[in-house]
Amino acid sequence: MNEDGPLVVVGDVLLDQDVDGRATRLAPDAPVPVVDVVEERARPGGAGLAAALAARHHRPVVLVTALGRDEAGDIARRALQGRVSLVEIPLEGTLPVKTRILADGRPVVRVDRGGGTPGRPGARALSALAEARAILVADYGRGTADALRSALTAAAPHVPLVWDPHPRGGQPVAGARLVTPNAAEASALTAVAGTSLGAHADRGRELAERWAAGSVVITLGERGALLVRPGAAPVLVPAPYRAGGDPCGAGDCFAAVAAVALAEGALPEEAVTRAVAEAAAFVGAGGAGNRGLWEPPTVPAVEPPLPRDAMRLAREVHARGGTVVATGGCFDLLHAGHVGLLENAARIGDCLIVCVNSDASVARLKGPGRPLNPLADRVRVLSALDSVDAVIAFEEETPVRLLESLRPDVWVKGGDYAAEDLPEAEVLRTWNGQAVVLPYLDGRSTTSLAHRAARAAAGRPPAAR
Repeated sequence: MNEDGPLVVVGDVLLDQDVDGRATRLAPDAPVPVVDVVEERARPGGAGLAAALAARHHRPVVLVTALGRDEAGDIARRALQGRVSLVEIPLEGTLPVKTRILADGRPVVRVDRGGGTPGRPGARALSALAEARAILVADYGRGTADALRSALTAAAPHVPLVWDPHPRGGQPVAGARLVTPNAAEASALTAVAGTSLGAHADRGRELAERWAAGSVVITLGERGALLVRPGAAPVLVPAPYRAGGDPCGAGDCFAAVAAVALAEGALPEEAVTRAVAEAAAFVGAGGAGNRGLWEPPTVPAVEPPLPRDAMRLAREVHARGGTVVATGGCFDLLHAGHVGLLENAARIGDCLIVCVNSDASVARLKGPGRPLNPLADRVRVLSALDSVDAVIAFEEETPVRLLESLRPDVWVKGGDYAAEDLPEAEVLRTWNGQAVVLPYLDGRSTTSLAHRAARAAAGRPPAAR
């Protein structure tokens, strides 16, 4: 294994085309939508997409693939130049082209055409595999992996090898470090029935034994991925959040990130965790159709999408005649009282927006040592609750200035005081908003929890609630 070598991607490049438009009527001769084309885009898919995504991690990437001299091959070649080092195998025929027809961003139909047979690999392809730090096989069943099967078999015992299989392709070579079928592919390859995690684990064990693979990781979409190794308990790696977006290319992203991580010395669990997180971010950013993928890369897109914009959400709900509910507080240690309040508040209207005190605001209100959790952590925890639709921070002691912009229909607080005494009540009345008080679980507060924790740390029994 060459410690300074590149990540070598072996597989079938496709040309992906998106024909995007609007559909406002049906055809007169058949009950099918008429798509008025607005834009057409083309980009490398398959192994080409996987290689380009891997290259965004600032590691040298060599792509070994079959490209012809047809127009589709030339388009893919130009798009990959400057991103990866191309090692071409002759292609007898034309590059496969997959065309998606989309109406308002949603696929209506896909049209596949073209295809060829890879020729004999040359010395450059074999040399690239010999110099690899790690190998990713992006098999799309078009023959490139089969053409290099002997060399891949020889390399597998010596370098981390990730194999992304395809139902029409050959089985992975023995000794692959990680094989990454999705749930549908794993189901098609075994006779195990069911969609439970136990069924997926049984499939993974069967496939790992059949392929003599170090690990099989079955990707489960928004559920994450299940890592299965012979003789070990399966490991579920959940997605860090639910990403709404185009899932096209998510499997390529997952396999590319896992291969990069293994090239950097990560363990399989670490590689899968990174791959799940980045695949979620990839889907959330628009999937393979994200135009930013083919712009000059800056930093890897590993951060999740920004939280939903509270102001925009309020405008959208108001525009359709809905009720905007808001509440606020420090939410320094989220406890059962908070959760109950937020769940009850969410039932009042069509969306719930939480206004949370900034760190400086909490310190002024609560004194030294507070907040216990920084703003970013408090926002993340609140955003993860099903009852919360958006979170927004404010710097003052009260959110009155923020509410003047947000203009909720209902302002909710928990406690035992009168609604008209709330400092926010007066400003809500200026747009006919209503302040309400909801019951609060007795004895639950961040301050009491902090005091109990301090007593426990000092070895003293907790005070009675």
